[in-house]
Amino acid sequence: MRKVTSLALISLGLFATGQSKQQKTMNQSHNTSKVTNNSVSSQNPLLRKSTLQYQAPEFDKIKDENFKPAFDYGIKEQLKEIDAIANNSEAPTFKNTILALETSGRDYARAILVFSNLNSANTNPTLQKLDEEYAPIFAAHADKIYLNTKLYNRVKKVYDQRNSLNLDQESLRLVEVYEQKFEIAGANLSDAKKQELKQINGQLATLSSAFNNKLLAARKAGALIVSDVKELDGLSQDEIAAAAQDAKNAGQDGKYLLALQNTTQQPLLQNLKNRATREKLFKAAWTRAEKGDENDTRATLEKIAALRLKKAQLLGKKSFSEWALQDQMAKTPEAAMDLLAKLAAPAVKKAKEEASEIQQLIDKQNGGFKLEPWDWNFYAEQVRKAKYDLDENQIKPYFEVTTVLEKGVFYAAEKLYGLKFKERKDLPVYHPDVVAYEVFDRDGKSIAIYYLDFYTRDNKNGGAWMSNFVEQSHVLGQKPVIVNVFNYQKPAPGKSSLISYDDVTTMFHEFGHSIHGMFADQKYTTLSGTNVPRDFVEFPSQINEHWALEPSVLKNYAVHYQTKQPIPQELVDKLKKSKTFNEGYAVTELLAAATLDMAWHSITSESQLKPANDFETEALKKYGLLVNEVPTRYHSPYFLHIWSNGYASGYYAYMWSEMLDFNAYDWIEKHGGLTRENGDRFRKYILSVGNSVDLNKTFKEFNEKSPTIDPLLEGRGLK
Repeated sequence: MRKVTSLALISLGLFATGQSKQQKTMNQSHNTSKVTNNSVSSQNPLLRKSTLQYQAPEFDKIKDENFKPAFDYGIKEQLKEIDAIANNSEAPTFKNTILALETSGRDYARAILVFSNLNSANTNPTLQKLDEEYAPIFAAHADKIYLNTKLYNRVKKVYDQRNSLNLDQESLRLVEVYEQKFEIAGANLSDAKKQELKQINGQLATLSSAFNNKLLAARKAGALIVSDVKELDGLSQDEIAAAAQDAKNAGQDGKYLLALQNTTQQPLLQNLKNRATREKLFKAAWTRAEKGDENDTRATLEKIAALRLKKAQLLGKKSFSEWALQDQMAKTPEAAMDLLAKLAAPAVKKAKEEASEIQQLIDKQNGGFKLEPWDWNFYAEQVRKAKYDLDENQIKPYFEVTTVLEKGVFYAAEKLYGLKFKERKDLPVYHPDVVAYEVFDRDGKSIAIYYLDFYTRDNKNGGAWMSNFVEQSHVLGQKPVIVNVFNYQKPAPGKSSLISYDDVTTMFHEFGHSIHGMFADQKYTTLSGTNVPRDFVEFPSQINEHWALEPSVLKNYAVHYQTKQPIPQELVDKLKKSKTFNEGYAVTELLAAATLDMAWHSITSESQLKPANDFETEALKKYGLLVNEVPTRYHSPYFLHIWSNGYASGYYAYMWSEMLDFNAYDWIEKHGGLTRENGDRFRKYILSVGNSVDLNKTFKEFNEKSPTIDPLLEGRGLK
């Protein structure tokens, strides 16, 4: 996942207007006027350029107490810059309006990028309190930029004259993007409607922050505590030891704690033999945020949905989805839903066939029960073993986390793009688990700093993502500083960190986002790297997953952690043959989540809203995706992507990007596969262009034709 914390979205508005929070504390007594340059910026590490390479954050100097004064000062200084642009007596030009806007707010952006990443990956009560306090303030700050009539009029004049300004292609694109952002944000509304919009944005901001904090607490509190080790039959000794350590850390010494992942299904369900334990773990995950306590998210998300509809209609659109998709590749909710609908029938059909196979196995074993969601992974693994003679526990010893990274992910990047990586133990990190690397290009020049944060913590958001601490920009003289965050289970002390093949593909996936950011080659951060439409941003990450199974790459990293022997070809063959195994389930659970997202945001009247669980059930039933054995990948009460992480009306993007992915990979396979020539071509047309060009056009130039759904259906085993 590409987390929406980019400088372009945060410092210049779309972050706050897209994920807004309650403006209950947006009083003008929030005094920034008392902050002076001398008293703050000289001592605050967030208000000066880092002296570390590429301005990497000085985590050894940054303290929680630095954020509040940095926010206040940064907001104050950017508003001075905005006021100067808007009230400039000279005629608007690219330089005094668009470029001035683009380069404003550097201190604010620096503080926000660091804060957003730390609050997601290593939060604490202080940061969470700051998040809720400042969410409406950030939203209001964005509104002061994008709803500024004088500023909009200057941007509009430059836009109207753009073809006569003799601008280079990227500068022309920047003008067009800014004009569109102002229009989408509501810059052309009346003053009265702007005031109403500001209130809505403030309310949404607070609700979004509250949802995030409630869910983090619910995830922590929802962990399953097991007293008898016999209930963990099927887990490895290392997994049991890790569960014991987690319980001890949580003050439950002598017991076992099974922490929750962000998704509906939990990884440990695959191996737990005790059906009662599986059911308890599944239900702990499913109900984590709907217990009627202070961590219950349902009322919060219902308010968010209603306010998003109100916002969209204030902006002249029928639904939030119609408003949100204006600048995406799909353009309309109808186009997005058309793709999901074309996939739904074959995916559900395949999932029901898979369910039938699993039920047959249960009956053969005299199970005496009907397949339930908590049984799927446990018995699917047995079906896979029977069909392909492949056991996850056979292959896991070949996937040690650092070896996968350095001998797999980095190795493929070297073969495709000529990259080299050097571990940097001298750079400060925000948690002891974090590691850092310097990245060198094909000509030996250093191009980026890259951090990785592998292990789950109870103060870390669920899932996996990529984000920037510093975004690339030639105008600002910045190179990318990037982080990948994961939630792998941390091994017990002294034990090797072994991950599943799904975890392996997750690592390749997130690195695909990172390399998209590393190859950024733009003048302007707004157009740089991964600052592209949501339904394009997952494309580079998804196509990078394919290299995990490429023979030369797999042989290089799949080495037994004890014997150091490479994975036997017999296991490789089994792994490849099972590649499309369980794809009916995988696609159906993802389609259910994407459809659920579109349903929540396609309502055209508040009367269509119902209590969260009822709404979800009816929406999935309507689209034929209410399959008892295949629950949605994200249940509405913990659908973090859409209620707090910027994917509202955008979760379909995974399937849209995957359509691009399978089309492009098909082209690459037909032209030699893993070669530097293909890597350089992909870099030229896809990875290095950011949002500086028409992405539909550049994809067609790479692929030599427009994308179709057929390669996706075939690649997913649904054809």
